[in-house]
Amino acid sequence: MKKFLLLTLLLAGMGTLSAQVSPNALGVRLGGSNGFGSEISYQMAMGSSNRLQLDLGLHSNRAADAFKVTGTYQWVKPLQNDFSWYYGFGAGVGYVDFDNQFDADNNGTVLLSVEGILGIEYSLANSAGIPLQLALDFNPNINLLNDYYDDFDLDLALSIRWMF
Repeated sequence: MKKFLLLTLLLAGMGTLSAQVSPNALGVRLGGSNGFGSEISYQMAMGSSNRLQLDLGLHSNRAADAFKVTGTYQWVKPLQNDFSWYYGFGAGVGYVDFDNQFDADNNGTVLLSVEGILGIEYSLANSAGIPLQLALDFNPNINLLNDYYDDFDLDLALSIRWMF
């Protein structure tokens, strides 16, 4: 009976294990797979281990320039020390201006996408006393509205955010 009670308490404790999410974080997200992209990134806690991330970004390559707003809901899980991992889903909306397209009717195309996110982050707040977060994430997304701008994109980015 003691073994059963100990196992039950251990499993219950593991179920409640969660990372502490900063109330707010603001910074930049740099990367992209289709040319270079830079985004202003904001995170807002939605609980002790959940958050909402909003990204306002500009992406550019040889054929087009794009502006996009993305929102993802994320679950944050602790790893070890000040490391955490996170995953989530969301959506994005944007606008594309094609530079080298022969079809003038498609210039200024609206984007609508479904987004996913998977990443790892390190917080300097506990170890160094600096409220800074470094993250590396993978953001697959599917364009739903048209096929003129990447139906499927695999975005890898580095983020630096100030936590407050």
